Amino acid sequence: MSYPEPVYLGDAGLTNGRFRPAGHDPEVRYRSGGTAHYLATGAASDGHFGLYRWEMPDLQGGPGPHFHRTISESFYVLSGIVGLYDGAAWTDAKPGDFLYVPEGGIHAFRNAHGPASMLILFAPGAPREDYFETLARVGEGLTMTDEEKTAFYLRHDTFWV
Repeated sequence: MSYPEPVYLGDAGLTNGRFRPAGHDPEVRYRSGGTAHYLATGAASDGHFGLYRWEMPDLQGGPGPHFHRTISESFYVLSGIVGLYDGAAWTDAKPGDFLYVPEGGIHAFRNAHGPASMLILFAPGAPREDYFETLARVGEGLTMTDEEKTAFYLRHDTFWV
Protein backbone atom coordinates (compact mmCIF):
# COMPACT_ATOMS: atom_id res chain seq x y z
CA MET A 1 0.00 0.00 0.00
CA SER A 2 1.29 3.45 -0.82
CA TYR A 3 0.17 7.03 -0.35
CA PRO A 4 -2.43 8.29 -2.86
CA GLU A 5 -1.58 10.90 -5.45
CA PRO A 6 -1.22 14.41 -3.97
CA VAL A 7 -4.34 16.54 -3.83
CA TYR A 8 -2.70 19.70 -2.53
CA LEU A 9 0.21 20.82 -4.69
CA GLY A 10 1.16 24.09 -2.97
CA ASP A 11 4.31 24.74 -0.96
CA ALA A 12 3.10 26.87 1.96
CA GLY A 13 0.22 24.79 3.36
CA LEU A 14 -3.31 25.97 4.05
CA THR A 15 -5.26 27.18 7.08
CA ASN A 16 -8.41 25.22 6.37
CA GLY A 17 -9.00 23.08 9.48
CA ARG A 18 -12.48 22.92 10.97
CA PHE A 19 -12.73 22.98 14.77
CA ARG A 20 -15.83 21.76 16.60
CA PRO A 21 -15.93 22.35 20.37
CA ALA A 22 -16.97 19.52 22.68
CA GLY A 23 -20.10 21.35 23.87
CA HIS A 24 -21.62 21.76 20.38
CA ASP A 25 -25.31 20.84 20.27
CA PRO A 26 -26.13 17.58 18.47
CA GLU A 27 -27.62 17.84 14.99
CA VAL A 28 -30.24 15.14 15.67
CA ARG A 29 -32.18 14.38 18.84
CA TYR A 30 -34.19 11.19 18.94
CA ARG A 31 -37.42 10.80 20.90
CA SER A 32 -35.66 8.05 22.89
CA GLY A 33 -33.18 10.64 24.17
CA GLY A 34 -30.36 9.54 21.87
CA THR A 35 -28.40 12.04 19.84
CA ALA A 36 -26.26 12.14 16.71
CA HIS A 37 -23.42 14.63 16.37
CA TYR A 38 -22.16 15.33 12.86
CA LEU A 39 -18.43 15.65 13.53
CA ALA A 40 -17.43 15.49 9.86
CA THR A 41 -19.99 14.82 7.17
CA GLY A 42 -19.10 13.39 3.79
CA ALA A 43 -19.73 16.82 2.31
CA ALA A 44 -17.38 18.49 4.81
CA SER A 45 -14.60 15.94 4.10
CA ASP A 46 -14.97 16.16 0.30
CA GLY A 47 -16.40 12.64 0.29
CA HIS A 48 -13.45 11.00 2.04
CA PHE A 49 -15.29 9.93 5.21
CA GLY A 50 -18.16 10.72 7.56
CA LEU A 51 -17.60 10.76 11.33
CA TYR A 52 -20.48 10.85 13.80
CA ARG A 53 -20.74 10.64 17.60
CA TRP A 54 -23.68 8.50 18.62
CA GLU A 55 -25.01 8.90 22.17
CA MET A 56 -27.52 6.39 23.49
CA PRO A 57 -29.57 6.73 26.68
CA ASP A 58 -30.44 3.87 28.95
CA LEU A 59 -31.64 0.83 26.99
CA GLN A 60 -31.94 2.38 23.53
CA GLY A 61 -31.99 -0.26 20.78
CA GLY A 62 -30.24 -0.06 17.45
CA PRO A 63 -30.50 -1.32 13.88
CA GLY A 64 -30.81 -5.02 13.14
CA PRO A 65 -28.25 -6.90 11.04
CA HIS A 66 -27.62 -5.23 7.68
CA PHE A 67 -24.85 -4.44 5.20
CA HIS A 68 -23.78 -1.69 2.83
CA ARG A 69 -22.54 -2.24 -0.73
CA THR A 70 -20.66 1.05 -1.15
CA ILE A 71 -19.31 2.07 2.26
CA SER A 72 -17.36 0.60 5.14
CA GLU A 73 -18.48 1.33 8.68
CA SER A 74 -16.40 1.44 11.83
CA PHE A 75 -17.39 1.71 15.49
CA TYR A 76 -15.26 2.98 18.38
CA VAL A 77 -16.82 2.81 21.85
CA LEU A 78 -16.30 5.94 23.95
CA SER A 79 -18.37 5.14 27.04
CA GLY A 80 -20.65 2.48 28.43
CA ILE A 81 -21.15 -0.91 26.80
CA VAL A 82 -22.34 -1.22 23.19
CA GLY A 83 -23.45 -4.51 21.68
CA LEU A 84 -21.63 -4.85 18.36
CA TYR A 85 -22.44 -7.55 15.81
CA ASP A 86 -19.73 -8.53 13.31
CA GLY A 87 -21.95 -10.78 11.20
CA ALA A 88 -21.10 -13.88 13.24
CA ALA A 89 -21.56 -12.97 16.91
CA TRP A 90 -22.53 -10.19 19.29
CA THR A 91 -19.84 -8.72 21.53
CA ASP A 92 -20.34 -6.43 24.50
CA ALA A 93 -17.83 -3.75 23.52
CA LYS A 94 -16.40 -1.46 26.18
CA PRO A 95 -14.62 1.91 25.92
CA GLY A 96 -11.64 1.63 23.57
CA ASP A 97 -13.04 -1.37 21.66
CA PHE A 98 -13.22 -1.00 17.87
CA LEU A 99 -15.03 -2.83 15.06
CA TYR A 100 -14.27 -2.31 11.36
CA VAL A 101 -16.81 -3.62 8.84
CA PRO A 102 -15.76 -3.57 5.15
CA GLU A 103 -18.25 -3.10 2.34
CA GLY A 104 -20.68 -6.02 2.25
CA GLY A 105 -20.00 -6.99 5.88
CA ILE A 106 -23.06 -7.80 7.97
CA HIS A 107 -23.18 -5.76 11.16
CA ALA A 108 -25.47 -4.21 13.77
CA PHE A 109 -25.30 -2.42 17.09
CA ARG A 110 -27.48 -2.05 20.15
CA ASN A 111 -27.44 -0.63 23.63
CA ALA A 112 -28.87 -2.96 26.25
CA HIS A 113 -26.68 -2.11 29.24
CA GLY A 114 -27.27 1.57 30.04
CA PRO A 115 -26.07 4.87 28.63
CA ALA A 116 -23.30 4.58 26.05
CA SER A 117 -21.60 6.57 23.32
CA MET A 118 -19.48 5.71 20.30
CA LEU A 119 -17.96 7.11 17.15
CA ILE A 120 -19.25 5.81 13.83
CA LEU A 121 -17.01 6.27 10.77
CA PHE A 122 -18.25 5.75 7.21
CA ALA A 123 -15.78 5.62 4.33
CA PRO A 124 -16.11 7.01 1.80
CA GLY A 125 -18.25 9.83 3.14
CA ALA A 126 -21.78 8.97 2.07
CA PRO A 127 -24.58 11.46 2.84
CA ARG A 128 -25.85 9.68 5.98
CA GLU A 129 -27.48 12.79 7.48
CA ASP A 130 -30.82 12.28 5.71
CA TYR A 131 -30.84 8.68 6.98
CA PHE A 132 -30.36 9.76 10.62
CA GLU A 133 -32.82 12.66 10.35
CA THR A 134 -35.54 10.59 8.68
CA LEU A 135 -35.25 7.90 11.37
CA ALA A 136 -35.71 10.62 13.99
CA ARG A 137 -38.89 11.73 12.20
CA VAL A 138 -40.11 8.11 12.10
CA GLY A 139 -39.60 7.99 15.88
CA GLU A 140 -41.80 11.09 16.13
CA GLY A 141 -44.62 9.55 14.09
CA LEU A 142 -43.66 9.81 10.41
CA THR A 143 -45.02 6.79 8.54
CA MET A 144 -43.80 5.35 5.27
CA THR A 145 -45.45 2.85 2.97
CA ASP A 146 -43.58 -0.37 2.23
CA GLU A 147 -42.58 1.09 -1.14
CA GLU A 148 -41.27 4.26 0.53
CA LYS A 149 -39.28 2.21 3.06
CA THR A 150 -37.77 0.11 0.28
CA ALA A 151 -36.75 3.23 -1.66
CA PHE A 152 -35.41 4.90 1.50
CA TYR A 153 -33.16 1.98 2.43
CA LEU A 154 -32.00 1.52 -1.15
CA ARG A 155 -31.17 5.24 -1.41
CA HIS A 156 -29.11 4.90 1.78
CA ASP A 157 -27.29 1.69 0.79
CA THR A 158 -28.86 -0.33 3.62
CA PHE A 159 -29.73 -3.98 2.99
CA TRP A 160 -31.36 -5.94 5.83
CA VAL A 161 -30.53 -9.60 6.42
